[in-house]
Amino acid sequence: MRALHSFFDGKLKLGIATLAASVALVGCGEEKQADTAKQAEPEKVYKLKLAETWGPNFPIFGDATKNMAKMAEEMSNGRLVITIDSSNKHKAPLGVFDMVKSGQYDLGHSASYYWKGKVPNTLYFTSMPFGMLPTEQYAWFYYGGGMELMEEVYSAHNLLSFPGGNTDTQMGGWFQKEINSVDDLQGLKMRIPGFAGEILAEIGAKPTNIAPGELYTSLERRTIDALEWVGPSLDLRMGFHKIAPYYYTGWHEPGTELQFLVNQRTWDSLPADLQSILQTAMKTAAYDMYTQSKHESGKNWASIQSEYPNVQVKDFPVEVIAALREANDRLLSDHAAKDDLAKKIQASQAAYIEQVRPWSNISHRAYLNSQAQ
Repeated sequence: MRALHSFFDGKLKLGIATLAASVALVGCGEEKQADTAKQAEPEKVYKLKLAETWGPNFPIFGDATKNMAKMAEEMSNGRLVITIDSSNKHKAPLGVFDMVKSGQYDLGHSASYYWKGKVPNTLYFTSMPFGMLPTEQYAWFYYGGGMELMEEVYSAHNLLSFPGGNTDTQMGGWFQKEINSVDDLQGLKMRIPGFAGEILAEIGAKPTNIAPGELYTSLERRTIDALEWVGPSLDLRMGFHKIAPYYYTGWHEPGTELQFLVNQRTWDSLPADLQSILQTAMKTAAYDMYTQSKHESGKNWASIQSEYPNVQVKDFPVEVIAALREANDRLLSDHAAKDDLAKKIQASQAAYIEQVRPWSNISHRAYLNSQAQ
C-alpha cells in the first residue's frame, strides 16, 4: 500500500512539474511573441512643416533648410520628416514669425531682425551695426550667454530660435549715386532692414524693408535709390550690378546670422532624442551655410573684378561713418533707457566684444595686415 502511495505521489509530482514547465514554455512563448510584435510595430514618424522667407531653390539660404531637413531625416532613421514651403507657396515671406507662432507651421527660416516691428528685441540676434564678426557672434551665442538671452526674448511668443546660418560680413549696398557726405543721404530711399534702417532714418534717409523677390524690380524702377542685400555670394546673381554702379563696403551687418524658428508646442511634442537630432541638424546646417557663403563670396568677388570692371567699389567717407556711429550709439542708449531687456542684451554684447575683440585684432587683423605689407 505504501509502495502504491509512493507511486501515485511520484506521478503527481511529475505531473505538476510537467504542467509547470508547460506553463513556463507558454509564458516564454508569449513574451517572445510580444517582443516580436513590439519590434514589428513601426516607430512613430513626426512630420513637420517649415516656412522660409526665401523663394524656391534660393541659393545658400535655401540650401541651409534643405540640408537641415535631410540631416534630420537621416539621423532619425526616417522618424523626423520636414517639408519646406518657400515664399511662393505660403505667400508671406515676412510673415514667418506669425505663422510659426500660431502653429500654422512648425518651423521657420528667416532673419530675426525682420520682426523688430513686432518684438523690438529680436533685432539683436541677426547682426548689429559696428558689432560682432561671425566667429565672435557664434562664440557669444554658444558660450557667452546669447542663446539664453534669445530664449528670453522668444519664449514669450511660444517660440524657440536657433542660429540658422551666417552670410559673413555684408557689403554696405548698391547705390545709384555716389555718397560723398552725410548730405547725400538726405531723403535717400534705401532698402535696409534692422537697426541699420533706424540709424539711417536718424540721419535723414528713408529706409524700407522689401522682400527678397522684389529687390531688383524696386531698384530698377527707382522705387528705391539704393539697397543692401548680402554680398558677392548672392548679389552678383541678383543682377544689381547692372542697374547700380556704386558698391559700398559694409558697416551695418558685420556677421549676419539667419535663424531657425521652432514652435514651442511642436518642440515639446518631440521625444528627447528627436529634439537633439533636430538641434544638431540646425546647428550643422547653419555652420555649413557660413562656409558656403565664404566660398561663394570669394568666387563671385573674383568674377566682379574680372567681368564687371564698371562696378565702382567704395568705402563710405570717414564723415559718414562717424555720423552713422554717433546715431548708432544714441539710438542704442534710447532703446536701453526704455527697455530693461534691451539694456541687458546690449550690455552682454558690449561686454563680449570688449572681451573677444583684442584677440580678433591680434590674430585676424594682425595676420591680414602682415600679409598686405
